[in-house]
Amino acid sequence: MATDDDEINDREMPLLEHLAELRRRLIWSAATFLLCFVVCYHFAPRIYDFLAAPLAHALEAQGHKPELIYTALYEAFFTYVKVAVFAAAFISFPVVAVQIWLFVAPGLYKREKRALLPFLIATPILFFMGGALAYYVFFPVAWKFFLSFQQSGGSVDIELLPKVADYLSIVMKLIFAFGLSFELPVLLTLLGKVGIVSYATLKKYRRYAYVGCFVVAAVMAPPDVPSQCIMAGLLIFLFEISLFLVRMVEPKHEDETEEDKDAEHA
Repeated sequence: MATDDDEINDREMPLLEHLAELRRRLIWSAATFLLCFVVCYHFAPRIYDFLAAPLAHALEAQGHKPELIYTALYEAFFTYVKVAVFAAAFISFPVVAVQIWLFVAPGLYKREKRALLPFLIATPILFFMGGALAYYVFFPVAWKFFLSFQQSGGSVDIELLPKVADYLSIVMKLIFAFGLSFELPVLLTLLGKVGIVSYATLKKYRRYAYVGCFVVAAVMAPPDVPSQCIMAGLLIFLFEISLFLVRMVEPKHEDETEEDKDAEHA
């Protein structure tokens, strides 16, 4: 007999109704993103100033004038478009996630909804935390390191002249890299909860996971050793947190439960 958790309360829908529902969710998502894009493009110069603030502070700390250049007529315009797209994606993500949930949820059992809802809530929160860590912690340290290679007073001066497009590209890459890195506990915990991965398996291949963290850091981080080490250390830290969470949520097998009971009685 099916329990209350095994019931799907929503009525069955034919294929055309499913497609109509999908169309409705896509329209809501696209409309939200376009509205956010228009607003963000209006404030694109201010958003860019916010993204460039860590570099400006680092330049001022070393006695340099904070400035960025562009060398193509269209470069500044397309940079502001990229800024607007970047900010609109951040702002509209919660609405898009809700639309995805509204489309998928009717086909889930009650127990599946209760299991997935905490992960749905944690995903944007952890992504924003990763982006904030990159902006407030990683950027000041990395920019100070890169600026240390400037020199003046010698036979040939070395001075940084950063381009607006290049700076935005590295900032967006790092923010997304840190944000996605913070999704590692969510992904592994969800896989552990449904039984796809286990604590024992992750622990067994821990050394390979560490190597993988350094490989991913070499791809995602800037091409300097300190930045890559910081990124790899962050990934390893998140992997260890994931190990603990997987051990807490993974389904217990009957033989493991009996062993635990025998150990308690002994």
